[in-house]
Amino acid sequence: MIHATTPAPIERPARAPRLSASPAFSPSCTTAARHGALALRLAGLALALGLAACGGKDAPATEPQGPAAVGVVTLQTRAQQLDATLPGRTRAYLTAEVRPQVSGIVQQRLFTEGALVRKGQPLYQIDDRPLRATEASAEATLARAEATARTQEANARRNAELVKIDAISRQAYDESQAAAAQARADVGVARANLETARINLRYSRIEAPIAGRISLSSVTPGALVTANQANALTTIVQMDPMYVDFTQSSTELVQLKRDWEAGRYQKVDGNQMRVRIRLDDGSDYPHEGRLQFAGVIVNDTTGTVTLRAVVPNPDGVLMPGMYVQALLPTGLASDALLIPQQSVNRDLTGRASVLVVNADNVVEKRPVELARALGNRWLVDSGLQPGERLVVDGFQRIKPGDKVAPQVVDLNTKKGPAAAAPAPAASAPPAAGQSVDITARPGASR
Repeated sequence: MIHATTPAPIERPARAPRLSASPAFSPSCTTAARHGALALRLAGLALALGLAACGGKDAPATEPQGPAAVGVVTLQTRAQQLDATLPGRTRAYLTAEVRPQVSGIVQQRLFTEGALVRKGQPLYQIDDRPLRATEASAEATLARAEATARTQEANARRNAELVKIDAISRQAYDESQAAAAQARADVGVARANLETARINLRYSRIEAPIAGRISLSSVTPGALVTANQANALTTIVQMDPMYVDFTQSSTELVQLKRDWEAGRYQKVDGNQMRVRIRLDDGSDYPHEGRLQFAGVIVNDTTGTVTLRAVVPNPDGVLMPGMYVQALLPTGLASDALLIPQQSVNRDLTGRASVLVVNADNVVEKRPVELARALGNRWLVDSGLQPGERLVVDGFQRIKPGDKVAPQVVDLNTKKGPAAAAPAPAASAPPAAGQSVDITARPGASR
């Protein structure tokens, strides 16, 4: 008998559950998972740092640093010339305003405006025909006067012989002598009139009274000019040499005289006093001048005294009216003590002080009295002595009372302890497993 067997059911693999948009599987769940992973990484980094710290606990401690290196200069006295910088203006050595001395019509202008002219060079030509006629008339008048004088003198000589023999009266003789004298006077007047006519004729050609550079002309050919008119035809200035007029305060002058009398400064010989000129742009003029005049009257408005120097100007750099500064030597300090301006510090009240390294290499703060600035240095009145060591570099690393390692600085070559110190060695790359400090250090490039 055949029995029907029912086959066993075939098991199908289980299907993966489908995710539904339920609150349990929202996107915030994914973000929380990321934050958790980041927290695990940070915890691992902190653990590594802790292990590194524990491993370096037995490392030797950093050795204490020695005395800080500072730059110093040893103070020494020297002879120093003292100059006074005074404001001034340039003035032409000679100035001539050209005006006509006769009236007439300008026919020609015989010069180039702005050029150099020599003394006696013709500048203008005025119509001279009326003046030539006046000269001719004066010549004729002179000739007539001379003829009359010859007749009167001959008559006077004859009467002088006749009066001896009583041929004429004494009165006739006297009248003839007077007429001869009058005739001689008329000749003199006529001769003077002729000379005046000739001078006026020469004045019709206007010439340069001085040598120098000529300015613009105020008239053109065809213009009518009159003798001794108010308006100048042109101006000539002589600019080599040049005058420099500068002023000095009467207060400074009195104090300088007191310093001379006290013997603090030696007086410079005024006859040999040289004056240096500084132009308006700050450059030094290459030629030195000499002091020519020092005023004796104080201006009651400005309280200053005027001084004048004569300065060569062969290249024509100086022009009248320029603003310049005159460097006038006022005295000589035989034992001047100069310190760099960078070494001076001032407090809130303006009192000056410096740092000095004593014999034990200890920094001391020293108040000083300063007289004046000489370039980039101060002239010291009191507070310092020759031979002391003055700190000029490394102020940031020290304070009064610190022990330092002084190093001599050459201010001319600007070599100090900072330049002589060796450069720090480059740091070696970090070993495997060590952490790296990525924090930006001061001065490091970002």
